[in-house]
Amino acid sequence: MPTPDITPGSPCWIDLMTSDPEKAKSFYNTLFGWTYETGDQEKYGGYITASKDGKMVAGIMQKQENMGQMPDVWSTYLRTDDIKATTEAALANGGQVYMEPMEVPDQGTMAMYADSSGAAIGAWQFGEMKGYQLAAETGAPAWHELFAKEYDSAVSFYQNVFGWETTVVGDTPEFRYTTLGEGDNSKAGIMDASGFLPAEVPSYWGVYFAVDKVDDTIEQAVSLGATVVQAAEDTPYGRMATLTDPTGAIFKLIQNQAA
Repeated sequence: MPTPDITPGSPCWIDLMTSDPEKAKSFYNTLFGWTYETGDQEKYGGYITASKDGKMVAGIMQKQENMGQMPDVWSTYLRTDDIKATTEAALANGGQVYMEPMEVPDQGTMAMYADSSGAAIGAWQFGEMKGYQLAAETGAPAWHELFAKEYDSAVSFYQNVFGWETTVVGDTPEFRYTTLGEGDNSKAGIMDASGFLPAEVPSYWGVYFAVDKVDDTIEQAVSLGATVVQAAEDTPYGRMATLTDPTGAIFKLIQNQAA
C-alpha cells in the first residue's frame, strides 16, 4: 500500500507510554502482528519502533518513574512545519505546553501540549522520520478522535493552532462532531463528549486500529489480558469497540471495511 499522505496538521504518528514495554510488545505483536526495533539508549532513550509488514506504524516507550500515577496512554501527534510557531499558538489559544520542542537527533522535533479542552496532543516536525508508513490497514492506526468536554473551544484550538480546515458532520444535542477534512478525505474528528464522559475522565484523544473482525480481535485481546471498556457495536462508520491493554492503556478497534 502507498505511504499515507500526511499533510500539515494531520495525524502523523502515535506512541504508547507504558509501564511495561515488554508486556506491551508481546501483546501488540500477538494482536496486530507488530515487529520491533529498539533505538540506541543514549541517543534515543531506548525508544521502540513498531512495524507492520515492514512499515512503521507506532512507537513504544517506557513510562518514567517520576510520572507517578499517570496512567499508561496512547498519544497522537499532528504534523507541523514550524513547531516553534505551533507552540506559541497553542499557548495563545488556551493550551498548555507539557513539553517544549525537543529535537530528536536526525529524526525531527517533537512537543507535547494540552489543548484548550485539556486533552494531551503531540506535535511533530519532520526530519528524516516522516510519520507512520501504514494507516487504515489491518494492524495499523485507522482513525484519531478527540473526545472533548469543551467542544467549541477544542474545534477553535485545532483550527487556529494546527490550521485545520474543518467540516461539521453533526450539530444536534445528541451528536456534535467536526472533522479535519471532508468525507472520505477526513483525517481526524472531534466529538462533543460533555454529555457522556464521567467527571473524573478528562478530554482525551483516542486511537483506532483497523482489524479484520472486531469481535474476533476482542476475544483474542481479552485472552491476552485486555479489558473491554465498550463492547463491540455497529455504527454508521463501521463496527467499533474500546478496550484497555494489559497495563491499562485505552485503545479502540474499528473493523476494516476493505478486509
